[in-house]
Amino acid sequence: MTESNPRSTPAGLQRALEALATAVIHVAVVALLGLVVVQGWQVFARYVINDSPSWTEPVTLLLLSTAMSMGAAAGVHTNRHFGFFLLADHLHPLARRAVDAVVPLVVAAIGAVIAWWGWALWIDGLHIKAAGANLPQSVNYLPLSVGGALMVVFALNRLLLALQPAALEGDR
Repeated sequence: MTESNPRSTPAGLQRALEALATAVIHVAVVALLGLVVVQGWQVFARYVINDSPSWTEPVTLLLLSTAMSMGAAAGVHTNRHFGFFLLADHLHPLARRAVDAVVPLVVAAIGAVIAWWGWALWIDGLHIKAAGANLPQSVNYLPLSVGGALMVVFALNRLLLALQPAALEGDR
């Protein structure tokens, strides 16, 4: 194996994660657009034709859960999540490096808990039908679980980037 080969693998990984993050953002955008359409139909049907459809509430909740979960995962990928960035900027470089490694671990742990319990709640409610739609009542937990798993993947990538030697930082 040549020395340039190990560097190309992380670059390939970064390209793959970038493509995944782009797909996740597109799913969130489609969910938000769907939310607007469904709610628009709800208002029109209720106030114009006086026939309010029952399926709009469960579908709206599913689209909202999808947009929120995918948006949160994309925020982890782009490092636009909640943080104390000003504090980290004023730390000694060695302490900042340690914080840069601990933060993705915390985010990955939170994502893992969300993924695990979201999946457990999804499975637990599969046999119960949602009121007004032919969907399982627990359908809103599936995007939560997927979003949590994506948070783990993106946070572990952030950890990998934080642990790379300073000499390779220009290659990222």
